[in-house]
Amino acid sequence: MFIFHTMIVSLWHLPTFYLFTGAYMKKTVILLGLFTLSGAAIAEEAKNVQTEIKSKVIEVSLLDPVKGDKAIGQVVVTESPYGLVFTPELNGLTAGLHGFHLHQNPSCAAGEKDGKKVAGLGAGGHWDPKEAKRHGFPWEDNAHLGDLPALAVNADGTASNPVLAPRLKSLDEIADKSIMIHVGGDNHSDHPAALGGGGARMACGVIK
Repeated sequence: MFIFHTMIVSLWHLPTFYLFTGAYMKKTVILLGLFTLSGAAIAEEAKNVQTEIKSKVIEVSLLDPVKGDKAIGQVVVTESPYGLVFTPELNGLTAGLHGFHLHQNPSCAAGEKDGKKVAGLGAGGHWDPKEAKRHGFPWEDNAHLGDLPALAVNADGTASNPVLAPRLKSLDEIADKSIMIHVGGDNHSDHPAALGGGGARMACGVIK
């Protein structure tokens, strides 16, 4: 704004005879050049704002259908040129590798199965919009779209290592889903056990 004000004041105080001389024309060209440069700077600033990194925060809780769920941190999902990046900021987990997936429903509620209360059953199954009907690696086209790399938990129960989902490009894609951490690892196959061989649903967060 200071640049525009200075230019306007300078033009206002030009002597009258300048209006009909080449000197005035030179000043006009200079002023127009300054306006052009200022406009370019504003356009560049707007471009920078538009290309700001987009991210979404998912609050995660340790599931306990008897005593109640307990907040253990969050997972930050960020858009990148290579796919969505899931960065955990979690604590209170069991050390080791754990299955890490997107599930189809925006719910972490417990449900009944075979007459027993099961943690996180409300999340439904692995998110599979293309109906691949198989568990696989995060980069495989013929696998659940919700299959993510395994989550690594440190000896102190914290998790902070990010994982990449190369097939997912936009935060809008994962809205109204849930993120799930399973007990045990993930071999990204349905053999010898289904869904990577992971165990119970241990922690969950709703993606809004």
